[in-house]
Amino acid sequence: MKILVTGGAGFIGSAVIRNIISNTADSIINVDKLTYAGNLESLLEIDKSDRYCFEQVDICDRAELDRVFNTHQPDAVMHLAAESHVDRSITGPAEFIQTNIVGTYNLLEAARQYWNTLKDDAKKAFRFHHISTDEVYGDLPHPDEQEGELPLFTEETSYTPSSPYSASKASSDHLVRAWLRTYGFPTIVTNCSNNYGPYHFPEKLIPLVILNALEGKALPIYGKGDQIRDWLYVEDHARALYKVVTEGLVGETYNIGGHNEKQNIEVVQTICAILDSLVPKETPYAEQITYVTDRPGHDRRYAIDSTKMSSELNWTPEETFETGLRKTIQWYLDNQQWCLNVQDGSYQRERLGEINV
Repeated sequence: MKILVTGGAGFIGSAVIRNIISNTADSIINVDKLTYAGNLESLLEIDKSDRYCFEQVDICDRAELDRVFNTHQPDAVMHLAAESHVDRSITGPAEFIQTNIVGTYNLLEAARQYWNTLKDDAKKAFRFHHISTDEVYGDLPHPDEQEGELPLFTEETSYTPSSPYSASKASSDHLVRAWLRTYGFPTIVTNCSNNYGPYHFPEKLIPLVILNALEGKALPIYGKGDQIRDWLYVEDHARALYKVVTEGLVGETYNIGGHNEKQNIEVVQTICAILDSLVPKETPYAEQITYVTDRPGHDRRYAIDSTKMSSELNWTPEETFETGLRKTIQWYLDNQQWCLNVQDGSYQRERLGEINV
């Protein structure tokens, strides 16, 4: 197959491309605008492959998208390009509306126009795989709010997004499904839980805590730190996404989770404990933990039911949270230069998303 991947220089997109080039015979066209979170250094191990090419294109630029489709003639699209940081969406929602909604619309229309030119067999085989988030579902009951067995997000869970980011992703999901229903365009949607792993831009919790800890800086925890997330190792997610684009059924939604529900404070404490063993210092890293005002509209709990992925596509995560987190921390210890390079001076791990209320 020849697969067009949008956002391929980002965290999840680069993991998808590394996985496909390293483990399959498929070819990749990487379409990425190269915003602050996109970094081609994340693809150095595969960028000399004759099955890989890069196009620096904004998905909001329809003419350029048309050129890319006509030039490369892909067999499938994996759409990962998105603004994705909740805190940034709180203070600057416009970028999220533009990229996640308008950009997805442009990509759908460019892909549909191209798809309509294909011969019957190629048209039937074509797939448009839209990669989304569990945050579109809103939040779930927290253990301190409800006794007994707690519910999980399923593919039938209603959408109740809380932030500008999750609302923009929910909008893009709806567009994708509408293009299937109205135009018969062959789409598939996946919704994933919180990813972590190598090459993660350090605005997100796990890389931010690792780097702050090593530099002796405060480790900020929102509120009480009791927000629960389901953590998914990014390379497990990349394997799942390839399963979906190659074996998933048109019109279906697949939820992809890591089976690792953890409170944020647990995550930070576990990072500190691992660093205590790998890079010991005079005082425990946990002494750097500080509590700060919570994020506006902060969802309390996410958790994915990935039964459909395991039963229908034979996928389960290979990493436990402990093994994946240890690999992640070791990667950041071994790749300090990458961390310096991606922080280009415009972002120094300061808090984002504060508003005056």
